[in-house]
Amino acid sequence: MRGFSQRLPVDWLRKHLAAEAKHYLVPTLVHQLRHRPEVSPQWRCQLLLTVTTGEQIWGLLDVRPDTFDRLPETLDAPSKKDIVSRIERGVTRRAWSERMHPEEMPHN
Repeated sequence: MRGFSQRLPVDWLRKHLAAEAKHYLVPTLVHQLRHRPEVSPQWRCQLLLTVTTGEQIWGLLDVRPDTFDRLPETLDAPSKKDIVSRIERGVTRRAWSERMHPEEMPHN
């Protein structure tokens, strides 16, 4: 899995996500936080996000299982496979930002 340590800053999401678009969340693995048992386990999920340019990019998000369980199921099996396929072909949030908004990228 590419970019596994990627994080999605809230300010970035507010600025660049297409608010009216559908965004998808796909649980990928269980993430145990032994150093923070009060918030463990979490599900590491892949996201398929639509940005303001209309492009779809992917990112990662850790979600508590009880929060994920409250989300309504809206997709059938073929649709889920399509989402995963688009994630696998997609550009990461970081790569998209570097191309579209290099001035926002941290300089090391």
